[in-house]
Amino acid sequence: MPKTGWPLAALSTVAAASLLLVTGCSSSDSGGKGDDAAAAATGGSLRGQSITVYSGQHEQTVKALTADFEKRTGIKVKLRSGDEAELANQILQEGPASPADVFYAENPPALTVLEEKGLLADVAPGTLKSVAAADSSPKGGWVGVSARTAAFVARTGTPADSAPPTSVRDLASPAWKGRLGIAPGETDFAPIVTRMIKTDGADGAKKWLEGLKANSKVYNSNEDLSVAVNSGEVQGGVVDHYYWYRLRDEKSAAGTHSKLHYFAKGDPGALVDVSGAGILKTGKHQAAAQAFLAYLDGKDAQKLIAASQSYEYPLVAGVPGKPELAPLASVGTVASVAELGDGKEALQLLQDTGLLQ
Repeated sequence: MPKTGWPLAALSTVAAASLLLVTGCSSSDSGGKGDDAAAAATGGSLRGQSITVYSGQHEQTVKALTADFEKRTGIKVKLRSGDEAELANQILQEGPASPADVFYAENPPALTVLEEKGLLADVAPGTLKSVAAADSSPKGGWVGVSARTAAFVARTGTPADSAPPTSVRDLASPAWKGRLGIAPGETDFAPIVTRMIKTDGADGAKKWLEGLKANSKVYNSNEDLSVAVNSGEVQGGVVDHYYWYRLRDEKSAAGTHSKLHYFAKGDPGALVDVSGAGILKTGKHQAAAQAFLAYLDGKDAQKLIAASQSYEYPLVAGVPGKPELAPLASVGTVASVAELGDGKEALQLLQDTGLLQ
């Protein structure tokens, strides 16, 4: 789905409202049981019901998933796609009157905000067991569905490609001045800032962001940044891995003049993050919503995700990702929910440094 830089500001509104109003191919012995759970949940009695899904995930893939779910279960899906931060904020504003039954987000922080507000129902235990425990909320309010990695995209034939950074910290060095692009308004960027806060402290993370600001040209989205690197406008930048693969598909091999590199394992930039889905307590169709989450973590849906042009990693054991993707185990481990939190500190630092208005 298209993104712009400003929706991350909406997540700061979500975070503020929460204060005011309130791997990879992971191993799991229960992998694939989501299909059985979805079938058992529907059993004929839920056919003809309708659920509303607020989705901040890739729209094309989610449309394919919901169409397959409707065909298999007879449950209709009303899909409302948008930026995850805007949708989470909308749920907060709508309160008990929200028509949403399910919230499907690209990153954990927006789900964490809603869970901490007490707005999410418990996910069925069988669905939670479909993926590794580290891929979902430890409180059971949402379940992981797919994964992505942060990566450094570099223009081929430049020093950024021949000598890529081994740490995301390197990018704040004066050596990168004028060579770097960043998209600080992307919701995918904030979790890296959160990890920097955890490892280097708030002062260290702020100094790092100030270095990035001094070195970089700012772009509205990871799509724009990926295009800028590919065209040679800048030498490199940090994006989620799938933006490069989708650009490659668009440009073809002949038109692709960039390459992915990964930060050293354990580095704050070696981020493996998950998408996830939760059920609103105020939803009118709890059983049908549970069936949808069970479907997402069943092998049928996971195979569909793996084959899609989203280039995300499936989470259910036994379902491989696209063969051209780097093995997640070679990049890092899934960032824990506790590690990522609700993103408020990261958003505050982005605003303090002027990278986010």
